[in-house]
Amino acid sequence: MTHQFDPTSLREYDIRGIVGKALGPADAVAIGRGFATRIREAGGRRVVVGYDGRLSSPELEAALVAGLTAGGVDVVRIGLSTSPMLYYAEATLEVDGGIQVTGSHNPPEYNGFKIVQARAPFFGDAIQGLDTLAATGAWSEGAGIVTTADVLDAYVARLVAGYAGGAYRVGWDTGNGASGPAIEKLVKLLPGEHHVLFADVDGNFPNHHPDPTVESNLADLKRLVVEKNLHFGLAFDGDGDRIGAVDGLGRVIWGDQILSILVEPALREHPGAPIVADVKSSQALFDRIAALGGEPVMAPTGHSLMKTAMTRTGAPIGGELSGHLFFAGEYYGFDDAHYAAVRLIRAVHLSGQSLTELCDAMPALMATPDLRFPVDDARKFAVVDEVIARLQADGAEMTLTDGARVTTADGWWLLRASNTQAMLTVRAEAKDQAALDALLAEVDAQLAASGVIRDGQPR
Repeated sequence: MTHQFDPTSLREYDIRGIVGKALGPADAVAIGRGFATRIREAGGRRVVVGYDGRLSSPELEAALVAGLTAGGVDVVRIGLSTSPMLYYAEATLEVDGGIQVTGSHNPPEYNGFKIVQARAPFFGDAIQGLDTLAATGAWSEGAGIVTTADVLDAYVARLVAGYAGGAYRVGWDTGNGASGPAIEKLVKLLPGEHHVLFADVDGNFPNHHPDPTVESNLADLKRLVVEKNLHFGLAFDGDGDRIGAVDGLGRVIWGDQILSILVEPALREHPGAPIVADVKSSQALFDRIAALGGEPVMAPTGHSLMKTAMTRTGAPIGGELSGHLFFAGEYYGFDDAHYAAVRLIRAVHLSGQSLTELCDAMPALMATPDLRFPVDDARKFAVVDEVIARLQADGAEMTLTDGARVTTADGWWLLRASNTQAMLTVRAEAKDQAALDALLAEVDAQLAASGVIRDGQPR
């Protein structure tokens, strides 16, 4: 038996697609068969599986389990869960890998799979290898057994182990995603006053989409914080691995700003340590790491690539602009928005200031969001290479960690190709609007020289 995947579903960091079009139960079976083969090739025999709150997740999870057991591995099912819960189970149970059925922050019609093996992300060539196995049908055979495990209570207890973060008035918005049950249990263990929004898991996402990087999705949390005079608010994406925050005035604190707060206690406990941040992060974050005696490490964007950089450098903490925050040291090295929330409360407490005061003290910079625009897959990387070649010929100051991050007198700008879509991404940061406009004009001139404009239409 062989299987053919939709080529758009096998991404760099995970597997993802529109259910019924690019992804379905047959794909889940093939993923299970392929991953079982890889587990057995490595001498393993046991895999943990969880699923998020999307409407299609139970069916895909059942098909995945069928594929894994047909491939001869035993499966431990943890049921409805967040991605960090799956990672926690993979790190603490006697298993050799794990798969989370999740659409993450994508629209409701999407779903997908995040995979870990031997405490490390399974991505890139490993994911493409599942396609090769499916095309040949060279899968392992067997009859694995299925058991269940309830890890929610142990996971939440681990989040607050040794907590010494003080008592605050906090709003929590789980957006009807899979974080709801964990956050409802977590707030009962934390001191202070806590108000939870939209904790019922509902794959229709009736209140707002669970993506805290889109400011409009934080409107309910902002309102709650201001109306109830809370200290701050915290929000989570659909599978609980990305965090968003607002201060007591309802101002958004983005992922790199959250990390800039977390680095001070991290470097106090790990003096001189490397701290990893992705290439989209503010220069203010890298400067702050250096000012606190740490070693700033710029890494490519993507949760699997960030985890790899964390392991390579031995960093105790790292993070992305997108709100993926990674914790090693006394934790397990993966991205966990719930643990990030606990660590942020602790960092605020240790600072002796309010989150609002910490926000006030941050450099006042102007930055764009991710400016994404379509460019054919066959062309997107070539455009970036052409821009880099011209910049090098001009002697530009730039970093090539992930695309081109160019530093000028006005600030910096980034051009990179998406690893998962037919898109280019631009981001820029400057001291004021005029300087930001100058940076974007420079970007547009470079793109025009390659026949591209930012609405995706060729010149």
